[in-house]
Amino acid sequence: MVYMNSPPLEDHSALITNNLHLVDILVSRMVTQVPSFMNRDDMRSAGMLGLIDAANKFDTSKNILFKTFAEYRIRGAILDEMRKLDWFSRSLREKQSNLSRTMTRLERKLGRAPEEEEMAQAMEISLDEYQQILGEVSHLGCVSLNETLDNSEDGASFLDSLIDKRSDLSPAAQLENKEITKIMAGILQELSEKERLVISLYYYEELSQKEISDVLEVSEGRISQLHSQALLKLKTKVQLRIGERG
Repeated sequence: MVYMNSPPLEDHSALITNNLHLVDILVSRMVTQVPSFMNRDDMRSAGMLGLIDAANKFDTSKNILFKTFAEYRIRGAILDEMRKLDWFSRSLREKQSNLSRTMTRLERKLGRAPEEEEMAQAMEISLDEYQQILGEVSHLGCVSLNETLDNSEDGASFLDSLIDKRSDLSPAAQLENKEITKIMAGILQELSEKERLVISLYYYEELSQKEISDVLEVSEGRISQLHSQALLKLKTKVQLRIGERG
């Protein structure tokens, strides 16, 4: 629809409501174009602000489709949010790298996944500070089952290893995937009971962190910490096992 006259203010809500689907469409298109620290919720929130901005600033004298104008504003809002997140997430990505390096070093030294207290001691920080870092990196999506195992652009992800829904793999690729899935199954058993429950409820049962916190009767913040630490352990162990195979 092309507006030939300026729409009345009461039509702004209708413009937003009738075009909400544009946000989800653009998020789906752009999800592979943004860094891993920006998740779908971040993109959706930014896209909604872009849609609202488009409704407020739509100039009917330009004689263009609102859809065209809104898509431009939504895309711009998502990219702006990405730049903001990148600015303050650099220090957290360094914290994530430090966590990974420490976890790998202790895993090799101890022959098992280190406990939280051992990680904190190795990093020369308090347990509270260590758990705070876990929560921070988890909130920014720096640790994710969608991260690749080998850090390459086309590598297998944790999620691919846990739940393989692909049916068009070559026999060699299927064999490789089965081997990694077998490794993952064994590693999952090495997590603590609560860490396994968090992974299972979040990725298999698709519960929210709030719902998981109700099930396990701990704070939502603690669920965030357990989730982050479980994925950190998984990534470290998988990379070490794959390295041993190579």
